[in-house]
Amino acid sequence: MKTIKILLLIIITPFIFQSCTNEIIVEDHNKPTNNNISLSKLMESYDLWYIDYNATQGSGNIPFLTRAFTISFLNGALYANNNLAGIGSTGNGFGTRIGAYNYYPNSIRVFHDLYGTFELDVYQLANNKIKISDPIHKVTYYLVGYQRSNFDYNKLFNDNIHYFLQEYKAWEKVYASRIGALNDFDKENFIQFLAGGTDNHFCSSKDLRGTNPNNIYWDFTGFYGISKNLNPYTKNLTLDYDFWGNESFTLSVINDHRIRLFHTPSGTTYEFEGRGFIQYLRLAPVVQKQM
Repeated sequence: MKTIKILLLIIITPFIFQSCTNEIIVEDHNKPTNNNISLSKLMESYDLWYIDYNATQGSGNIPFLTRAFTISFLNGALYANNNLAGIGSTGNGFGTRIGAYNYYPNSIRVFHDLYGTFELDVYQLANNKIKISDPIHKVTYYLVGYQRSNFDYNKLFNDNIHYFLQEYKAWEKVYASRIGALNDFDKENFIQFLAGGTDNHFCSSKDLRGTNPNNIYWDFTGFYGISKNLNPYTKNLTLDYDFWGNESFTLSVINDHRIRLFHTPSGTTYEFEGRGFIQYLRLAPVVQKQM
């Protein structure tokens, strides 16, 4: 009897281990796109690919991905939403055409209008999540797919409003309310929000209204900060004038080229219009794009 038990154990043991082994599923995120779907079908099944810039890995840089909020692959034409002014309406929500592309089994060759050719490996992480790696430039970006109908353009705009302020060479004061106490900011006619670096420098000028943005003499350069407000459609804006202190405003956006600043200390309302729109097809350092 003991001999029979030993023989049975020897016979069934391999099947037990085989059964256990078959239940283990290993998901390899380094494997290229899922074999059940072609790369072209994957990339073009979503209208927009939102670039989760905060998840970016590596020391390198792909300029057209670094600057973009979203990219789209449309029948060989590559589109990107680089600007917040007009986002959701520019190019029917796709943005501006920035180049072309070809598919290979597990990679995309991009021909950018300004930056040239890039060979990008694509890895599918989930139904609507991918990572794009450039082994030459040693950088990896993570993207999430959306349809235009369910993409929250307004949230993207509000979360990244400091980029919107940088999209004009200057903001010109076009209105000041009669209500409100006199204050030093009454004399400022232009504001500029500088891109790059730490994204927290501004300039101001007392030049006459109507001055060409390219000819403005900037009297002062300082730091600014933007923070959340209880009202989700407004932000707190602080301009640091070191010689007379901070100026605090409630910032709201009227349209793609006009903003309203309510000066908290004096109760004065100002409106500024953007002058000299900057279409971002070039590289601008980006930090903490949010969605």
